[in-house]
Amino acid sequence: MLVLAFDTATPAVTAALHDGERVLAESTTVDARRHGELLVPTVQRVLADAGTSLADVTAIAVGCGPGPYTGLRVGLMTAQALAASLGVPAYGVCTLDAVAYGSGLTEPFLVATDARRKEVFWGRYADARTRLSGPAVDKPQDLPPGLPVAGAGARMYADVIGASRVLDVPEFPHAGALAALAAAQLGHEDVEEVVEVVESGTHPVLGLPRPIYLRRPDAQVPSAPKKVSQ
Repeated sequence: MLVLAFDTATPAVTAALHDGERVLAESTTVDARRHGELLVPTVQRVLADAGTSLADVTAIAVGCGPGPYTGLRVGLMTAQALAASLGVPAYGVCTLDAVAYGSGLTEPFLVATDARRKEVFWGRYADARTRLSGPAVDKPQDLPPGLPVAGAGARMYADVIGASRVLDVPEFPHAGALAALAAAQLGHEDVEEVVEVVESGTHPVLGLPRPIYLRRPDAQVPSAPKKVSQ
């Protein structure tokens, strides 16, 4: 097994390789405006660091959001293109799940990432592996009270949700965690059965490499110009 994982649903452009037992290489750059420019070089870097090539990859895992439209599409389109060219399956993983998994937490908590418009994308977790609800989008003041919160959205709105609730864990998804989460699913199941369950939409972790959109994109198609009367 050699899982290539990457995520572009947040300001972090991150990629990693996992061999089913450990992360072989990982690279992350935080730059919200250069997803398209940075992703392919980041993938090439982790392949070189691991001493392997794309031809050796057996599966692709990609963060499918929720996240801002443009950045999210960079990762998903790259995953679909690579899967088609390599003839390997591509799986989507909720970006919030990657943040949660990377936290390593064993108690209930929330994950919140920046959704812009003074909102956050969020999910509720029983532990680092188990999402109970979400993903959803809301104002930070409308998050469920009481639980600690992981993710960049928690730090961004610490004054709203309460600084004492902000967890000291990685605030962006790291592809090493995303790859490990995917590899854990693929390593204990028959690949054909996994593909069948994923395509049915009933797998608890893996999905099709399609974007999770919780609202319409900021950019809108212009309406037809109004007629000018004489």
